Order: sequence, then C-alpha cells, then structure tokens
Amino acid sequence: MDNCPECGEEVKGRIDKVFCSPYCKSTYHYKKSRDDEQNLYKKIDNQLKLNRRLLKSYNKAGKAVIRKEDLLNEGFNPKYFTHYWKNQKGDIYLFCYEFGFLEKKENEKSKYVLVQWQEYMTKN
Repeated sequence: MDNCPECGEEVKGRIDKVFCSPYCKSTYHYKKSRDDEQNLYKKIDNQLKLNRRLLKSYNKAGKAVIRKEDLLNEGFNPKYFTHYWKNQKGDIYLFCYEFGFLEKKENEKSKYVLVQWQEYMTKN
C-alpha cells in the first residue's frame, strides 16, 4: 500500500488508488493548479474582465466622470488594459475592450473620464 500524496495517510482500496479520500484528491489538485504558471494568464484575464465590468457599470450613457478612489475601491486596477487611444489634444485613453478611461485632476482630486469606443477612434 502507498501513502496519500496530500496528507500522508495510508491509501486503502484498489491497487491503483492514489488518494485516501476525495477531499485529499481535490485539495492536491487545487494546490497544484494554484501554483501553475499559466495561472498568471487567468489572473490577468480576470482583472481585465473586472475592469471592463466596472467601467461598463459606471458608464451608462457613453461618457461619464467618476472619482478615481470609488473605482479603485471596487477592485479596478488601471495597470490592466487591452489597448489605448490618443485624441487630438494628446490625451491617452486606456481601454478594457470597448470601455475606456482617462485620468484627470480636478480641484486636487483624481477622477476618471469614462468613455465607450466609437467608430471615429479607429481612424486615428
């Protein structure tokens, strides 16, 4: 008989059985997948999806302004974006898929101008 790779208990039952219980099997595979290098891509993808969902929820009309801290408190991370667009004034909007944001300072407070991707933006 072999020992369980998760808890070290003796494995009883079939000769090809590896784990002592379904709990140990699940725990072992969860820990293994958590440490997997591809998990980085999942984290990035999840953050991009969260950013998009937040931008969409605060931008109902196609353009909006929101305090930066409100968005950050909900889990928004401005370091994760899919692409950018530079307007004629030189302002750079960062986008999470079709929803974008631009950081502005008004009265010593940081705010985000939220926009939605428009057809004219592809011509720049």
